[in-house]
Amino acid sequence: MTNLLVLGGSGRTGIHVLKEAAKRGHRVHALVRNPDAVGDLPGVELIGGTPENIDDLRKAAKGTEAVISALNNARASDNPWAKPVSPPMFMTNVTRDLLTVMGEHDIRRIVIISTQGAGSDWARMNPLVKTAINLSNLKAGFTDHSGVEEVVRDSEADWTLARAVTLTDKPVGPSLRAAEAGTEKPGMRIYRADLAGFLLDAVEQGTWIRKAPLVWNARG
Repeated sequence: MTNLLVLGGSGRTGIHVLKEAAKRGHRVHALVRNPDAVGDLPGVELIGGTPENIDDLRKAAKGTEAVISALNNARASDNPWAKPVSPPMFMTNVTRDLLTVMGEHDIRRIVIISTQGAGSDWARMNPLVKTAINLSNLKAGFTDHSGVEEVVRDSEADWTLARAVTLTDKPVGPSLRAAEAGTEKPGMRIYRADLAGFLLDAVEQGTWIRKAPLVWNARG
């Protein structure tokens, strides 16, 4: 059992993190803007606030031992090509403050949802895909994810960056795969609930420390 701080718990992947963490018996502090949007989950303490406020982060981090960040940039709709509505570099700025708070509370472990193509993985992306991203609303998100990676790599935290492929709300395959970028060809999609399980496994088992694996569902 671990005392966890979860950010982004009201999101489409974050809610799976909260439910799976509670199922596994962890005690969870979830910092959310609107606790009513999450509802009552046994073992989950919903703390109203915003991750953009460092004092709210301090309040939520008190008494926790590890952090899972499922934050993402908000968009005008669920369409991945929709216009971003979060402030520029939202995730990067929150992560910078979060690492400060972790230092204040002597928390070393953090597992973060990133994306395929962020940071050093950008060089491996298909040139046509990179052009499409750079000409679309997706660019802001990729830039922000890369900023998060830069911030955590410069920190003293025991970080893991889970570079997810395209997220889906439907089960994709019977098995989940994770590998360092460039070592295996990843699948196209990952089921959000499976990604949540991977994040919790990484915390529980102490795996992938200071690494940024690609994570996907492999069909049997």
